[in-house]
Amino acid sequence: MTEQNSPKPPLKIMLAAPRGFCAGVDRAIQIVEQALDRFGSPVYVRHEIVHNKFVVDSLKAKGAIFVDELDEVPAGAHVVFSAHGVPKSVPADAENRGLSYFDATCPLVSKVHRQAERQVEAGRHIIFVGHRGHPEVIGTFGQVPQGAMTLVETVEDAENLQVPNSSNLAFLTQTTLSVDDTADIVAALQRRFPGIVGPKGEDICYATSNRQAAVKAIAGSCDMLFVIGAPNSSNSLRLVEVAERAGTISRLVQRAEDIDFAWLDGVKTLGITAGASAPEVLVRQFITHLATRFDVSEEQVVTAEESITFKLPRGLVAAADPV
Repeated sequence: MTEQNSPKPPLKIMLAAPRGFCAGVDRAIQIVEQALDRFGSPVYVRHEIVHNKFVVDSLKAKGAIFVDELDEVPAGAHVVFSAHGVPKSVPADAENRGLSYFDATCPLVSKVHRQAERQVEAGRHIIFVGHRGHPEVIGTFGQVPQGAMTLVETVEDAENLQVPNSSNLAFLTQTTLSVDDTADIVAALQRRFPGIVGPKGEDICYATSNRQAAVKAIAGSCDMLFVIGAPNSSNSLRLVEVAERAGTISRLVQRAEDIDFAWLDGVKTLGITAGASAPEVLVRQFITHLATRFDVSEEQVVTAEESITFKLPRGLVAAADPV
């Protein structure tokens, strides 16, 4: 029997659900698409609208132009701010230049921004749990006066933290963190500073929590787990960590072509999930690609149902929902 006619080895795929797009990502993409429909090309976007090359390339093909800073946007143009949020100085700069802008910041990130403002107004110093350099962290720090917030990334940071007034503190967190890591950091802060004030509800967004829980549900039954997402996607990187903590080898992959089939030697059951900025079309492309080498079967494991949606900005609603 030739190798071409040899039967394909079986591969069971366990699909984590929920996976992929969250409501904030879906809204941000719609904002760019609706702006293009209403105003025509080009529409400028400051930074990646979400951390996914497939999404960014798709929007570029429709006429979006992605820039690093507002000074690259010509006068009179329309510009969209990314889902991760921006410092207050960015919309202020846009207004000073007379640019028409739409803010695609995820409403759950905007909620953290408002919490930060309130804590500063109450005279508290904020301990912010997050990853240095992430756009969401930069945007949140840009909501309050310089020096009003201190970044903590690890339990060790929390244990060694020195603050001028330990009796008047609050903490907030980035929305895309590891649920388990964040709980450990918050516990350390509360142990060191018993009077520290926290948010009424968890800052880590529902989609991040749900996707991590879904990975936990399947990781123990998988020989390996693929996370479809970008290397600069915080929530995708956290999914890799969740799987690895469960003892399952995990790889972050962006496109089906990234797969090295040698990785799957001896793998009988493969888990697949997707970060909150990765579209479902990429999941299907991965499975189609795997089916060229394996006799694939699929099982979807659902741990939560998601029905949350977010409204578009007022200036685009008429274009999206004509009456």
